[in-house]
Amino acid sequence: MRRSLVPAGVAVASIALTAVAACGSSDAPSTADSAQPPASAAPADAAPANSAPAPAAAPGATVPGVPPLTGNPTDLTKQSQAKAGTGQPPTKLVTQDIVVGKGAAATLSNTVDVRYSGTLYSDGTLFDSSWSRGNDPVSFPLDGVVPGFAQGIAGMQPGGRRVIVIPPALGYGSNTNGPIPGGSTLVFVVDLVGTS
Repeated sequence: MRRSLVPAGVAVASIALTAVAACGSSDAPSTADSAQPPASAAPADAAPANSAPAPAAAPGATVPGVPPLTGNPTDLTKQSQAKAGTGQPPTKLVTQDIVVGKGAAATLSNTVDVRYSGTLYSDGTLFDSSWSRGNDPVSFPLDGVVPGFAQGIAGMQPGGRRVIVIPPALGYGSNTNGPIPGGSTLVFVVDLVGTS
């Protein structure tokens, strides 16, 4: 059984995931190496769900592998989503903070309240968006999602917005999952509203 981004009890139009890292001020992109799979989660080549997240790149930094975003990415009252990536997609988790939040950072054991949009790196196709269901955030435990999404949110602070680029090994691998073709690199723009 694969883990999905949103628990089964939450109505969703499509399937969602997300990727890596913690909040930081490094100008380098963050990455997470692939290792052993988490129990009954994503593909066999995925990193453990409890891997320590790497720091996210600082706002305003140019980060290889992070596609441009639509709209005004710093306006947290409106959806922003990634456009198509350029060049080869990253093979490791890459994150970039667009807005840095304040307060206690999310951990892999938290339940989070988020707004997000998910697109395909290859062509920018939107495959899921919590925004399409209204402005209310969705809630889910980070231990119930694919490793890349959990690792990408870990370290974020409430009020922050982060771009998370998830390689197939930390997402759905070679498996097709709803509108997500097998072997896809996923890009999420995630707003962390709160944690518990």
